[in-house]
Amino acid sequence: MQISTQVDHFKGLIILPFFENENAFLSYQQFPSAQVSNHLFSGKKDSQFLLEKTEEDQIFLFLGLGKEPDYKSIKNAFRRLTAKQEQLFTGQVLLVLSNDFDEQAMEAAVSGLLLGTYRLGHFKSPEKSPKDWSQINLGISSHLSKAEETAQRAQKIASAQIQSFKLVDLPPNTVTPEYLAEWARNTGKSHGISVKVFDRKKAEKENLHAFLAVGQGSQREPQFIIMEYRPKDAKKHIGLVGKGVTFDTGGLNIKTQGMVHMKCDMGGAATVLGSMQLIADLGLPVEVTAIIPCVENAIDKQAYLPSDVIKSYSGKTIEVIDTDAEGRLILADALSYMTKNYQTDHLLDFATLTGSAVGTFGYECAALFSKNEELIQNLRESGDAVGELVWPLPMWDLYKSEMDSEIADIKNYHGKPFAGAITAAKFLEYFTEGHPSWAHVDIAGTAFGDSEFAKTKHGTAYGVHLLLKFMENL
Repeated sequence: MQISTQVDHFKGLIILPFFENENAFLSYQQFPSAQVSNHLFSGKKDSQFLLEKTEEDQIFLFLGLGKEPDYKSIKNAFRRLTAKQEQLFTGQVLLVLSNDFDEQAMEAAVSGLLLGTYRLGHFKSPEKSPKDWSQINLGISSHLSKAEETAQRAQKIASAQIQSFKLVDLPPNTVTPEYLAEWARNTGKSHGISVKVFDRKKAEKENLHAFLAVGQGSQREPQFIIMEYRPKDAKKHIGLVGKGVTFDTGGLNIKTQGMVHMKCDMGGAATVLGSMQLIADLGLPVEVTAIIPCVENAIDKQAYLPSDVIKSYSGKTIEVIDTDAEGRLILADALSYMTKNYQTDHLLDFATLTGSAVGTFGYECAALFSKNEELIQNLRESGDAVGELVWPLPMWDLYKSEMDSEIADIKNYHGKPFAGAITAAKFLEYFTEGHPSWAHVDIAGTAFGDSEFAKTKHGTAYGVHLLLKFMENL
């Protein structure tokens, strides 16, 4: 979809979004022929009204947003248009924004329209050619002095989120560890990000033993991805880690239900990769190092076993209680590698880690773990601003003993039906070397799920926009 803020005499689809207030209809006096009684349309949330003016070759779409819509509700309202009413979008489209729309509301509207163009049918044989959205020209009329800049920003946010959608939604025989490594390399080349990748042989030389243990049952080559974004004017250095299990069988502790959805177990990787694209695309003045450990947790004669004791990059030994607690093993090596080789002001990891987080918060909120109150507050405020909710759970040291092992330094699972997300976070904390500003975000319930935009579970790009807001708020 091509976007312009230069609007002349217009013919085509005209979108008129309304907040539900007494001044709503005064906002669009430039269209005297497009008047609707407030008995038919008053701007109520999720309401619409279509008015066609054949003589002027114009179709007016009145869109109700409600009284005080937040960022996410505005975004979803516009996403519905392109997702569910694509037949209205032909050639020329004009989005007219009233004075009620500030930069945040405009950003939400434009990014929503772009996100709605995404379709899940990547491998379907279409009965007809899919819509070519690149042929749609979107004009924007706004009073904002930075309208063009805001539109471009919205476009970049949506582009990164759509990339994250795809990485999660594509099947595991497409999105392999090597696929993610190649994606990182290509993004690095086009966005000025330095990328290096350790394959199995190089990872062995680097002593990434826990990372390698998880992938040793798969024929697919594990990939330990390191991305470095280094702008000249950076004042802060952020470390990001994203769990990249491209498919999770559970290993020998094989999953008994829901395995068909385990292509989503690289949702943390998709969050971090999409964020790196967006950070570089916007040229943020923040230095960022990202580590994305990517493996497939499969089963064959080489697979690691329950009760194995494995080494780790940190030098600590780990007793494997459950091979389905694999994500924390690859994260352990990634976190250790980050803390040993990079000096970061803040260290954040994103992972689809535990069903316990889903049991606590459902599918609307991610579980946050940190001992740094300022970091917790920043992440909460950043998530609230864009509708990517996060809420803290305790990191008290009284949970630490749950991960004690008699044979090794630590065990990877406490084997009890309680506090699963918390004990997983305590395991990860063990490998952060006491980093003063570390946070773990368990996105098991938010990275992949149901919504109104598809008939099956799909990627959400959760965390991409949250991380952008977080870095802008530093």
